[in-house]
Amino acid sequence: MAEQKSKRDSIGMGVKGCRTNNGFVQNEDILEKDPDPGSQADSPQHCTVGILGPGEPDLKDIQPYAGMPKEVLFHFSGQARYRVPREVLFWLTVASVIVLTGATIAIIAISPKCLDWWQEGPMYQIYPRSFKDSDKDGNGDLKGIQDKLDYITALNIKTVWITSFYKSSLKDFRHGIVDFREIDPIFGTMKDFENLVAAIHDRGLKLIIDIIPNHTSDKHAWFQWSRTRTGKYTDYYIWQNCSHENGITTPPNNWLSVYGNSSWHFDELRNQCYFHQFTKEQPDLNFRNPDVQEEIKEIIQFWLAKGIDGFSFEAVKFLLEAKHLRDEAQVNKTQIPDTVTRYSELYHDFTTTQVGMHDIVRSFRQTMDQHSREPGRYRFMGTEADGDSIDRTMMYYGLPFIQEADFPFNNYLTRLESPSGNNVFEVITSWMKHIPEGKWPNWMIGGPDNARLTSRLGKEYVNIMNMLVFTLPGTPITYYGEEIGMGNILATNLNESYNIDTLLSKSPMQWDNSSNAGFSEGSHIWLPISTDYYTVNVDVQKTQPRSALTLYQELSSLHANELLLSRGWFCYLRTDSQFVVYTREMDGIDRVFLVVLNFGESSLLNLKEMISSIPTKVRIRLSTNSTNKGSEVDTRAITLGKGEGLILEYNTKTLLHRQTDFRDRCFVSNRACYSSVLNILSSLC
Repeated sequence: MAEQKSKRDSIGMGVKGCRTNNGFVQNEDILEKDPDPGSQADSPQHCTVGILGPGEPDLKDIQPYAGMPKEVLFHFSGQARYRVPREVLFWLTVASVIVLTGATIAIIAISPKCLDWWQEGPMYQIYPRSFKDSDKDGNGDLKGIQDKLDYITALNIKTVWITSFYKSSLKDFRHGIVDFREIDPIFGTMKDFENLVAAIHDRGLKLIIDIIPNHTSDKHAWFQWSRTRTGKYTDYYIWQNCSHENGITTPPNNWLSVYGNSSWHFDELRNQCYFHQFTKEQPDLNFRNPDVQEEIKEIIQFWLAKGIDGFSFEAVKFLLEAKHLRDEAQVNKTQIPDTVTRYSELYHDFTTTQVGMHDIVRSFRQTMDQHSREPGRYRFMGTEADGDSIDRTMMYYGLPFIQEADFPFNNYLTRLESPSGNNVFEVITSWMKHIPEGKWPNWMIGGPDNARLTSRLGKEYVNIMNMLVFTLPGTPITYYGEEIGMGNILATNLNESYNIDTLLSKSPMQWDNSSNAGFSEGSHIWLPISTDYYTVNVDVQKTQPRSALTLYQELSSLHANELLLSRGWFCYLRTDSQFVVYTREMDGIDRVFLVVLNFGESSLLNLKEMISSIPTKVRIRLSTNSTNKGSEVDTRAITLGKGEGLILEYNTKTLLHRQTDFRDRCFVSNRACYSSVLNILSSLC
């Protein structure tokens, strides 16, 4: 009996006289004193609570306390009042995690692809020799572009596009490149370029540049080595045997240069003819040679490493020629062959868009993709497709599972020679009907190789054309000076020896009404200033509420802030020789933009006849005539003057792209719908 009591005491603890542990001991180094056998005061009393056996003491009167042993903790933790809340909190946490994970996955699954930087806003194309001169030598340069970046930012531009600035032997196009890895001294140094790239990125902008892979200058080291048959460079260019007697060359075939006459030129050093699609100073590279392809890829990597965000690949349709060298067919078969000297007099079936050309372009894309792996550093690829049919142009978008260009540059509007609603409509619908599903369009109204808009159509159409490109789906592209309505210069007193017609649209940018229009402080400039620079310049127009520049800024701001313009449907309503009318709308948004453009004389228009559901009164969101902005018009009778455009806004739940009658007239590039409840875009439309 005494042994049982002793055993029970060893695993039990009496509450009375127990030493309470209120937490961690502050100093665990205190040594225990040897107890005095005769002293009860110095002897600690050991007390435990029994947890085993039927003889355990009753714990119902014990309250939880700090530092309790685990046996006591287990006793209380098993009680319902502690266990149930703990389990409820646990399962609530599990359920919350599952719900949040599921919601995140669902939102990602239904969200449309975000627009990339080259889709979000306009591109601004700069011919560097004519933009701004910083060193008073009469030529625009890279530092000059950097000095004007604040102006470009004020236009709501997202991407700066600089045309060729490579070291070149040519005076104008700069397409005859002597060294792909050097800046021409006219434009500055590589350090200037690096500073420009940094300044562009500091402002949140992107930079793309031209690259011309098809040919080089005849002064390029590769060509000089090829002339002497030096090593691998022997076949870097296209050489063929040809006869050359008494100063007269008999070429291998009838192929013609873009600028006329034979595309073969005899080289006395190598005693063969070399092929050139352009001038004789621009020999074509031989892209059937793998070493040439690798050279160009290394050049692409060189500039990507410098920090640029993409390329415009020029003249890519000329990369390959037929190996058989057969004559190309004449357009007029009755014409005497010896008199066929103009490029347009032949069908160029053997010298453009040959089988394998797109494979080369795709290999360039793959090289760029290697530098697109960092988040936010996607590298853009655009291609020139000048003169191609719409079907051939669309091939540059690539195949469904093989990416090529992000888009071929759409210069069809730059070819318009007269204002006509029908012509504008044909360009728009031709592109939208042929574009592959899911691909992104683009629109440009000017460029360095085309006459300026003012000189082609007239100054009264500057605003309406800018309104057009900013309200169509896709990326608007502006050639420098188009935002203020600059025109061609007159073909007089030009000091350049190149094709004069190519220089007229490259006159210096008109910044103010000072000497040289603020372009240069030098005593001479490379091209004359247009005679209208006193009124057509940036400084004057930025203070005028009705100027082309002010409207341009309003249009670019509207484009940047309205989902209807960046992501919405395009539905055309009417087209004739005079009017182009279309809507921009989006699922989930009960507002519609109705764009009305008048390319003819002043006339009356009844919109009720086109859209029966349109309200009688609608608000003018923007107008080429600033006095109308914000006012209301009667949709039964709208009067538009010559070259006038309106962006009307009204509320409706009847969207045209959902209606059977309009379904064939509506297009969308990147379908999305807006959820006002969640304030997100969704692909479940």
